[in-house]
Amino acid sequence: MPQYTPPVRDTRFVLEHVVGLDRYANVEGFAAATPDTVDAVLEEGGRFVAEVLFPLNQSGDQEGCKRHDDGSVTTPAGFKQAYDRFVESGWGTLSAPEAFGGQGMPHVVSTAFQEYMISSNMAFAMYPGLAHGAIAALVVKGSAEQQQKYLPKMVSGEWGGTMNLTEPQCGTDLGLIRTKAEPQADGSYAITGTKIFISAGEHDLTENIVHLVLAKTPGAPDSSKGISLFVVPKFMVNDDGSLGERNAVSCGSIEHKMGIRASATCVMNYDGAKGWLVGEEMKGLAAMFIMMNAARLGVGLQGLAIGEVAFQNAVQYAKDRRQGRALTGAAEPDEKADTLFVHPDVRRMLMEAKAWTEGLRALCLWGALQVDLEHNAATEEERQLAGDLIGLLTPVIKGVGTDKGYEIATNAQQVYGGHGYIQEWGMEQYVRDARIAQIYEGTNGVQAMDLAGRKLAMNGGRAVQAFGKLVLEEIAAGKQNEATADFAARLEKAAGELQGATMWFLANGMKNPNNIGAGAVPYMHLVGVVAVGLMWLRMATAAAKLKGEGSGDAAFLDAKLVTARFYAERVLPQAGALRRQIEGGAEAVMALPPEMFAAA
Repeated sequence: MPQYTPPVRDTRFVLEHVVGLDRYANVEGFAAATPDTVDAVLEEGGRFVAEVLFPLNQSGDQEGCKRHDDGSVTTPAGFKQAYDRFVESGWGTLSAPEAFGGQGMPHVVSTAFQEYMISSNMAFAMYPGLAHGAIAALVVKGSAEQQQKYLPKMVSGEWGGTMNLTEPQCGTDLGLIRTKAEPQADGSYAITGTKIFISAGEHDLTENIVHLVLAKTPGAPDSSKGISLFVVPKFMVNDDGSLGERNAVSCGSIEHKMGIRASATCVMNYDGAKGWLVGEEMKGLAAMFIMMNAARLGVGLQGLAIGEVAFQNAVQYAKDRRQGRALTGAAEPDEKADTLFVHPDVRRMLMEAKAWTEGLRALCLWGALQVDLEHNAATEEERQLAGDLIGLLTPVIKGVGTDKGYEIATNAQQVYGGHGYIQEWGMEQYVRDARIAQIYEGTNGVQAMDLAGRKLAMNGGRAVQAFGKLVLEEIAAGKQNEATADFAARLEKAAGELQGATMWFLANGMKNPNNIGAGAVPYMHLVGVVAVGLMWLRMATAAAKLKGEGSGDAAFLDAKLVTARFYAERVLPQAGALRRQIEGGAEAVMALPPEMFAAA
């Protein structure tokens, strides 16, 4: 049976030494994030997910969700009770606005808890996760009336929320949507159309579900410029806040999926459902992007979280399983075989997982800090810098985070050998669950194009210049420290490869846009190698300092330094190969006619 222990100590290390929470006490929302309060969130939140959510993960996957003839959907056994405890404990309100009943904690603190929740039960975590995205959109774009009507119950968790984008004929290209919104005499709109792949579209966890739906009004351009956003509740909400009649929205079916089977992924039918415009007409995509950007960061966190729990189980299996002998001679001569830990290739897979999970945790939490600072930093300059950094790195966190999460899960399964393919051990579920994160909220190829095709040139390249400046400044400081000088020098070389690849794009992308398209994914991973490298430089610097002072857990700090060395020697060199892929250009990628792809 699988197991999971929330990595509280590592999270605390990152919050203190990479994020530096104590430096932001004067920023709005951070005053409440005292060390004692944050420790309580990590400890109690970790205990909650380990005791309440994790035991439902395998059983929920095996049972799945069920749609009934009346269109209702029930979640697996135990989910409703667990969700009620989640709401009663207030875990969903951590970073929600105080004005609507939230605790107003920094986003970086709630992100730490969300990692634990996803690791323990990714399918369960999706229900409140979608609601948080809908809350974010209504906070920014909703009218005062809409906010007062929906947000208090959504923040408390009594009501759920969704985002309705995709339709049968369109995925990422939202300009192709056909859902219509006809204006009504009372100021509402009649919403008609079909949406697919709607996570948490229908379920039995909450008494109401507030759908945010993209649709086109009459006469709107037949493109993405004609899209508007509407709030469409499952049940009407009366003026006194009570629930009224059922709206004309229903679940037509639920998808039978490869993974996250306990998350209800629905086909939603809108048959003249009553909805209300959110924000301005034909400005819906901008409003929905508020949800989508929050969701993309959350999906990157999913990659990390599934990688973490798969890694933990692979480590334990490698400690317990005996197979063969060490290449240098029997490690335990009194036993018939040594443990898997003696084999370099098993170590390779586990070290790669450790280096990426710990590095991605730091990047996700540091990215969450930028979200906080973008909204609440004291000066416009600080807010702009934070916005530039997280805007640039959102596709990296999503794309690299989920690619690596899936890779870690499959390597963890590999450590188990044949047992990894068997359901009882739990590894095959983590592989299945991790796979979807590379696909939704914009496939990773789309994320890469967002980075290389849009974010690089935005504002004259201001964001990538700011990121490069930050990296080089910290490299310069690292080179002055004997403990981190070698790492800093290796990171400097990787940063040089990134700079060279960026310049190549600038020189060759305009004359042939396919050069950008063909090199976008390796470019995304090149940025990821450098960004996670920056996090490891910070962690190695902190670990060396603490060790020199004789403070902290010596074994933990030694492990940090060894893992940083592994990242420097085994991961940072990949930057050169990624640059060479980018500079290979698009000619060979685009040359072959479609009919020549099949060998038969």
